[in-house]
Amino acid sequence: MPRDRYTTRFDDAAAFAIDAFRTHARKTSDVPYITHLFAVCALVGEYGGDEDQMMAALLHDWLEDVHGSSQATLEARFGERVTRLVAALSDSEAPPPGMKKPAWRGRKEQYLAHLMEAPPEVKLISCADKLHNCQTIRADHALVGNAVFERFNGRQDGTLWYYNAVHAALGQGWASPLLDRLGVEVKALVEATQRG
Repeated sequence: MPRDRYTTRFDDAAAFAIDAFRTHARKTSDVPYITHLFAVCALVGEYGGDEDQMMAALLHDWLEDVHGSSQATLEARFGERVTRLVAALSDSEAPPPGMKKPAWRGRKEQYLAHLMEAPPEVKLISCADKLHNCQTIRADHALVGNAVFERFNGRQDGTLWYYNAVHAALGQGWASPLLDRLGVEVKALVEATQRG
């Protein structure tokens, strides 16, 4: 008889993410945000991530982007490890309505410093997240050119700096075919921007 590849905890995380991000879309588009979360989860699973890592992939933006989110809620529902992974993947927590997150550059620099020292279980999920984001940016770039960067806080220079820096930070003490894929994608994005 075939063995289960995941438990009902994964089902719960998927339902939780679907509900939490029901009204969210990808930046300046009508694409449901949940597509990104499932894409990251798929990459994590395909590159050896376990159930907790796949759950954290589904929930990796919850603390950052969902008002009223908290680590306490995550831990009560999904346990300490999933919560620790999600917290490690977050550069900030969602501010109360009407408030803004801290400045973009400072948040990213702090996240990069953390990412260099992060354990492989965190780096795998972060790499999957950044790979899918970079692929999406490059696909959109093919349609609208460098105007794609107007949707990002870092604009073109900051966005390219960040993805190069993420690739370098992930490579500190960690190697993976997924990291190699990210490197190829970041290089292709840089080259595409040079063509306009």
